[in-house]
Amino acid sequence: MDKQKSIEALQFFITNLNAQSFQHKLQAKVFGSLGFHKLETKYQEHAEEEQGFVDQFIDRLLDLGGDLKQEAVEAQTLYKDPIEFLKADYKVSVDGIEMLRKCIDSIKDDLTTFDILKDYLKDEEEDMYWSEEQLGLIECIGSKPWLMKAAL
Repeated sequence: MDKQKSIEALQFFITNLNAQSFQHKLQAKVFGSLGFHKLETKYQEHAEEEQGFVDQFIDRLLDLGGDLKQEAVEAQTLYKDPIEFLKADYKVSVDGIEMLRKCIDSIKDDLTTFDILKDYLKDEEEDMYWSEEQLGLIECIGSKPWLMKAAL
């Protein structure tokens, strides 16, 4: 097992998922202020769920003897248009899942980290499918009915 490879992978996901989680928390607040309360709840819960994975990644990194770092990330866009956010978030999911699969393959000899990342992958795939379903629904019923659904 290459502990350093696992530590580097975990640190990468700690940094980026923490940033993504904070974006989802902020985005939830934006949606709430605009009256989209279902989306506010959805993304607040999503942010909390992501923080749970960040905590698991941190614990595993420390178990492996790694040094935890707080790393800077690029600023992320916040959206007032829920549909534009959904499209952008879907793209992040698709790209992230591809990267996560490659990472999982590279650390498969570290079974504990492999299992943690595999659980995270499953969660990310579910999130991607939800976004995909919502985008399909928007295409089918139109944006106004979908936005009304997101507000109630």
